[in-house]
Amino acid sequence: MFSKFTSILQHAVEALAPSLPLQEDFVYHWKAITHYYIETSDDKAPVTDTNIPSHLEQMLDILVQEEDERESGETGPCMEYLLHHKILETLYTLGKADCPPGMKQQVLVFYTKLLGRIRQPLLPHINVHRPVQKLIRLCGEVLATPTENEEIQFLCIVCAKLKQNPYLVNFFLENKLKSLASKGAPGVISEDTLKGQDSLSTDTGQSCQPEELSAAAGMEQTELEDEPPHQIDGLSSSLGHLSVTSLSEASVVRPNQDYNLVNSLLNLTRSPDGRIAVKACEGLMLLVSLPEPAAAKCLTQSTCLCELLTDRLASLYKALPPSVDPLDIETVEAVNWGLDSYSHKEDASAFPGKRALISFLSWFDYCDQLIKEAQKTAAVALAKAVHERFFVGVMEPQLMQTSEMGILTSTALLHRIVRQVTSDVLLQEMVFFILGEQREPETLAEISRHPLRYRLIEHCDHISDEISIMTLRMFEHLLQKPNEHILYNLVLRNLEERNYTEYKPLCPEDKDVVENGLIAGAVDLEEDPLFTDISPDNTLSNQEWLSSSPPATPDHPKNDGKTEVHKIVNSFLCLVPDEAKSSYHVEGTGYDTYLRDAHRQFRDYCAICLRWEWPGSPKALEKCNLEAAFFEGHFLKVLFDRMGRILDQVVGDLMVRIQRIQDFTPKLLLVRKRLLGLEPEGPIIDHITLLEGVIVLEEFCKELAAIAFVKYHASSTP
Repeated sequence: MFSKFTSILQHAVEALAPSLPLQEDFVYHWKAITHYYIETSDDKAPVTDTNIPSHLEQMLDILVQEEDERESGETGPCMEYLLHHKILETLYTLGKADCPPGMKQQVLVFYTKLLGRIRQPLLPHINVHRPVQKLIRLCGEVLATPTENEEIQFLCIVCAKLKQNPYLVNFFLENKLKSLASKGAPGVISEDTLKGQDSLSTDTGQSCQPEELSAAAGMEQTELEDEPPHQIDGLSSSLGHLSVTSLSEASVVRPNQDYNLVNSLLNLTRSPDGRIAVKACEGLMLLVSLPEPAAAKCLTQSTCLCELLTDRLASLYKALPPSVDPLDIETVEAVNWGLDSYSHKEDASAFPGKRALISFLSWFDYCDQLIKEAQKTAAVALAKAVHERFFVGVMEPQLMQTSEMGILTSTALLHRIVRQVTSDVLLQEMVFFILGEQREPETLAEISRHPLRYRLIEHCDHISDEISIMTLRMFEHLLQKPNEHILYNLVLRNLEERNYTEYKPLCPEDKDVVENGLIAGAVDLEEDPLFTDISPDNTLSNQEWLSSSPPATPDHPKNDGKTEVHKIVNSFLCLVPDEAKSSYHVEGTGYDTYLRDAHRQFRDYCAICLRWEWPGSPKALEKCNLEAAFFEGHFLKVLFDRMGRILDQVVGDLMVRIQRIQDFTPKLLLVRKRLLGLEPEGPIIDHITLLEGVIVLEEFCKELAAIAFVKYHASSTP
């Protein structure tokens, strides 16, 4: 209480006294701090009971005022005094000793405000970046300390300064010898320490000057030149017996000390305080984005960043309860790593394992965003670490298991992260994990060459419909990703030689046929007995198709030899008999909706494909090896086999079976409306599986028709 009264009295005296020139005022406040260490006899009293915080705040205000009064970039006498007299070095040593108790907190605040409020670049000065580097080492040493908030604020302001001037990061890449020397065991402060010893030179090539300070008080000989000799001796003797507290490093993993800024932030990402952890993650995000190659190399090779990312991914994945419903994995709301403040009690839609699921997806989102922002070589190294240590090490065994429930859950998680990933580099590693890196044409004998790819493709036609649907949806989202290797690995590598084509040179008599718009030997669909029920009501006019067609593609010239597109389209639209159709009874479910959707998807994917420099036209047939046996590849084979069974299951005896169902058309319409959510669920309807199958088949045929038209029109329009 008395010290607070003294502080108030001092402020009153300062307010009434004539204003001193800034430099005198600045020196006065600094001397007041140094005199405390000379005169105090009670080094156990907390710093808040002294005038030190007030003097430090006054010094900051003076430095800011001085800068405001001078030309931009010009260093004033107060700042010169701070730099020349190594005040930051002194404060660092006081903070390290935490003398008086709470001094470390005050020093962190001073450094943070100095770097944040002063506009001129300070970090290039050796008497700034050297003590800043030392103070960085004190941060994150012990978790949940009273100074954690000040530590993260200080580290983040340093990161922000490096983001503004990335070349400065080179001042913070220490050599190993220097780092090892700085980790000397703490002990009693000696006279040798007071006089200082030559430091090792840093990686910047600048030689650090001798630190003529007491390791606890840090008073420099230069700044005490005007003090009486007995006061200097008094300072040494009064503080010479202080010990620097050894900070436990039991929870700290530091394989190297080369990049202490990263190491300190990594430690603080483990803070039990979520706000501190998020700020540490933000600091790391800034550091990985710095374009300096030396920093990127140090980041990935000399810190435990890769290990932290992947180990936490693995532990959060393993913490997911086996009972998590795959549907919940699919439908849980989108996550954002910086907003992971989920409260189970406040969530009305909570389900068992939701907290763990959101934590895992949030951390995956952080890894994805970190890699997305990272400097190129750092991004590749980080993504490869996720591939090897998480995808292969943790996810693959789960995806390769034989338990159906385990397969379903792990596939749902894979599907979720496939949907979620946005970083091109991480996506590439994920694609290599799922599909392998092979690009040569597939053979039946070698389809199991990449075991995970083989297993996932086989799961597209699994005995369990749930597994099949989940895997198909995963591949659907995978194919929509902007990555060339996906489409090439699954499909295109088997089509390059065009040996799927039955090729024979045209005979003279075939030319007239081609000119009439038909391919020689092609089957006329109108004479196919399966399509004899084509009626004018089932067809669409050319004008209707053209009105919503996609823009023409100049790389695909018109081929007059193609069959007219309406025959292909109508072959799909008429596959389901009129009596079994129901979409024309419900608004907004017609063929035109599929056509618009196909146009949109085709246009979007064409824009993506432009980046891949694919040839605008296929390889000439004369240059292809057409003698080789054609294999469409494992993926298409499984899909075609599955599609081929649709006709066996439904159309073969559809007309016969629907005749046996009483009130077939009203029931079919009711089922369609229920599937669309237009009617509430009600009593179970007889033959529900057949009715749903008919609706699905009708929709599937409309989708195939739309795809056929869009593809034809885009490739034939000049």
